[in-house]
Amino acid sequence: MKYAKYFDHTILNPEASSAEVERICDEAIENDFASVCVNQYRTAQVAKRLAGTGVLTCTVVGFPLGAVATEVKVFETECAIRDGAEEIDMVLNIGAMKDKNYDYVLEDIAAVKRACADKAELKVIIETCLLTDEEKKKACELAVLAKADFVKTSTGFSKGGAVEEDVELMKNMVNGKAKVKASGGIRDYETAQKMIAAGADRLGTSKTLAIISEA
Repeated sequence: MKYAKYFDHTILNPEASSAEVERICDEAIENDFASVCVNQYRTAQVAKRLAGTGVLTCTVVGFPLGAVATEVKVFETECAIRDGAEEIDMVLNIGAMKDKNYDYVLEDIAAVKRACADKAELKVIIETCLLTDEEKKKACELAVLAKADFVKTSTGFSKGGAVEEDVELMKNMVNGKAKVKASGGIRDYETAQKMIAAGADRLGTSKTLAIISEA
């Protein structure tokens, strides 16, 4: 795979301006990244700019806490797809995971997957820094059962980001039934390479240009 296609070029800071988002899109087009990942409000702008370029529009849902009702995540997803999203990065309900309310977690993911239908791929952010290894394994299992396309390490907004051991654990758990996205704290080429070596199929970062320039 072309190296640039590992990257979701990301701008999720709440103060990001329209001009900054436009610049991120231009950088993604110039370098042929996999996607541009934005908050839902920016979806239509990004989709319009990226149309026909081969760079996908990615939108976050239930972000960054994952603690909203399933119906809210579904509505966010429907709005994002209406506005042109081709990938959805949803946050797992971490509290429900901690409660071992696995039926709720499964249906939460499955409902968003149904909303994606055949219009968008679904990535499930499990926020590894808040879970035990056993919870990470169970989260991956539930994501696969719900037919998610990816499991993803982190929002980048919690107390930790991607680490090699978690990527490897997730890769082993999904066992080819889903892909793995590493995100959070990936700021240089060396770290990116470690994540890919551990099994990451996609990398989410706002430092994409720096990594590519090192490569």
